[in-house]
Amino acid sequence: MKKLLLLCVATGALSTLQAQGLKGLIQKGQDALKDSSTRAQVNTTVQQVVEKVTGHSGGLSNDDVINGLKEALSVGTNKGTTRLAAVDGFFKDAAIKILMPEEAKKVETKLRALGMGKQVDQAILSMNRAAEEATRQAAPIFLSAIKGITIQDGMSILKGDNQAATNYLKGKTQAQLTEAFRPVIEEALKKTNATKYWTTLFTAYNRLSKDKVNPDLSAFVTEKSLYGIFYNVGQEEMKIRQDPAARTTELLKKVFGTK
Repeated sequence: MKKLLLLCVATGALSTLQAQGLKGLIQKGQDALKDSSTRAQVNTTVQQVVEKVTGHSGGLSNDDVINGLKEALSVGTNKGTTRLAAVDGFFKDAAIKILMPEEAKKVETKLRALGMGKQVDQAILSMNRAAEEATRQAAPIFLSAIKGITIQDGMSILKGDNQAATNYLKGKTQAQLTEAFRPVIEEALKKTNATKYWTTLFTAYNRLSKDKVNPDLSAFVTEKSLYGIFYNVGQEEMKIRQDPAARTTELLKKVFGTK
């Protein structure tokens, strides 16, 4: 008899959930059933019905989490790369401006002392211009990597720190992005004459010094360019997590508004 009553209440909940509401159904079941254990079973069954009808139990579904994270990264990537791809996107941003690598600092100092400051400045400007150019061409490659996020770590990323999604994406795609980014950087360096300025600088320096210096320019600029992109994506993710005004879509409001 108890099982039959349980089945009837569950069936009634499924057919009248929207009309009566969860509260009314539970009250009706409690009034009809005086046995506490049976009442608990009914409540559980109704909750399962709610989950089946709505797709989740008042929280977030896996699809909500994953799609929300992808959208946040897409928004962050779009804003970040658009800003960096503009003229002076790298060059006038003190946080990510590409300067001489550490192993070349002594070269820069000596060349400036020899009156070659203009050539040094041109080399630095051309490296940043190359990064800006590469960002315009390679941004779609970066965006495609967002599709690789699965549900496995979705909730932990959502509940993580202010740049958890960015760091997760970086950890999963850094090697792949470096491989894809480098040829674009190399082409951009040629286009902006960075290679020419770099060669001029180090040829002049190597004539004057016993300690020859020849760092890999394209590898250096590739690393710094990717750093700049991830830095900006991380900043955008932080805004979405912390500032409700930055949640520009209903999905972002739903996912990040429940943290």
